[in-house]
Amino acid sequence: MQQRIGELVADMDVPLHCRIEFSTQEEEQLRSQGKKDYFLSSGDKIRFFFEKGVFDEKGNFLVPPEKSINKIGHALHAHDPVFRHVTHSPKVQALAKSLGLQMPVVVQSMYIFKQPHFGGEVSPHQDSTFLYTEPLGRVLGIWIALEDATLENGCLWFIPGSHTGGVSRRMVRAFAGLKLNTRFLGSEPVWDDSLFVPTPVQRGALILIHGEVVHKSEQNLSDRSRHAYTFHLMESLGTMWSPENWLQPTAELPFPPLYT
Repeated sequence: MQQRIGELVADMDVPLHCRIEFSTQEEEQLRSQGKKDYFLSSGDKIRFFFEKGVFDEKGNFLVPPEKSINKIGHALHAHDPVFRHVTHSPKVQALAKSLGLQMPVVVQSMYIFKQPHFGGEVSPHQDSTFLYTEPLGRVLGIWIALEDATLENGCLWFIPGSHTGGVSRRMVRAFAGLKLNTRFLGSEPVWDDSLFVPTPVQRGALILIHGEVVHKSEQNLSDRSRHAYTFHLMESLGTMWSPENWLQPTAELPFPPLYT
């Protein structure tokens, strides 16, 4: 996976107007709405999103492009043979079956870089804020460490038991005239830092992330990156994917069944 990502990055060609910096901070998300079409239309594509502060005012790189990327998303599982093979691998299918998933589909995938020295923090959030279903409890994140994830380079932190409290806010589709945009319903609580438990893992480990569990990661100030491949499954049997979610299946790319 790391070798394949190196090839994708080497061939990357992102137009100036599409060079947007990724953030989970609500204010920054809303402020970047002008370039949101690049994000909002990425659900069935392979696109590149960047760290804060890596561009000048004209969109030119201030650091080497390969060191500037925050993540690649959101359809590696559909369009790249290496990531399709991993996502639908016998190990992943066996894991999903052991958890009782009957008709799981893959809704999105991301490669996360967590660059050394300035890999951005991911503020506390629930995945179901962005990937909402009715009923809740039908979304599961699969997070695979491609490098050691440590306290120093930005491992994941979780609040145990927080998956039982529902969803505090949602990001939904909204239209400004005819232009598709997003807005938030509700607000993220101010979480007590003492509630979070770190989850350092070694390269090759897999973390299961409940769609409603509150989690975060700190900024990477170390000299080591923290690469990870993550994708989300939804139990489609008896589940409604919200039509208000930013990410929607298309006729060209419906959510593919996990089991092959």
